[in-house]
Amino acid sequence: MAHLESNRSGSARRFTGRFLTEDSPLHLPGSDAWLVGIIVVVLLGAWEGAARAGLISALFFPPPSVIAASATALVRDGTLPMNMAVTLERLLFGMLLGGIPGLLLGQLLGRSPRLRAVINPFFAAAHPIPKIAILPLIMIIFGIGEAPKVIVAATGAFFPMLINTMTGVQQINPIHFEVAQNYGASRWKVFTRVILPGSLPFMLAGLLLALNVTLLLTIAVEMVSSQTGLGAMIWLAWETMHVEDLYSALAVITLFGIGFNFALQHLRKRLVPWEVAT
Repeated sequence: MAHLESNRSGSARRFTGRFLTEDSPLHLPGSDAWLVGIIVVVLLGAWEGAARAGLISALFFPPPSVIAASATALVRDGTLPMNMAVTLERLLFGMLLGGIPGLLLGQLLGRSPRLRAVINPFFAAAHPIPKIAILPLIMIIFGIGEAPKVIVAATGAFFPMLINTMTGVQQINPIHFEVAQNYGASRWKVFTRVILPGSLPFMLAGLLLALNVTLLLTIAVEMVSSQTGLGAMIWLAWETMHVEDLYSALAVITLFGIGFNFALQHLRKRLVPWEVAT
């Protein structure tokens, strides 16, 4: 028996060590980082050269150097930082307003088959509706201020958090609950020692999806009903044919997405070190 426990401990150490090594997808090896950097530089160089040589339209595809100069000017005059701050603020409030209820309700539905059977049809009906399509209705109810923009963004956070959290709770092996009950664990202990760790990988996946969908909806709402934010900046750039400003805003949105992805990968590595990504 002692030999078996020793083998288990050794396996656990090897498992954890393997997760934290450079072989893990959550770790970007130096060679891979260099490869990604080289590819980006080559693509930007090819774009620059093609635009300068007239192989592609510089009106619709301005050279990266022109886009960089435009972005620098927008940063210096405060336009880009101000619009970034407005979009991030709406994103944050949308995540709080939609993500937290989605997480809590997902935990509840994951543990209650009867409640899930009653509520699921309503969610199945509401989920496919394009969230941007309900903006006019929300504006009729809440006016034309910030509330409709945040509410639409919140719908983007709600469903990914709800569905992923609920799925995470459902996939926990029932034997874990039986063991906890046999040891006399309280409901709080069951939640903190079984439900939360078991569903955490799914919750983090839902958080990444929620961030991306909420950002998408925030930008979309800003394009049609706002004077500020990156979406409004994109729309104004299109109306005035300042295409380089449009690309500057798109570049910032791309950086947001990359930042969300790397932040969640780092968080996942810290919070669920027992899981091996395949």
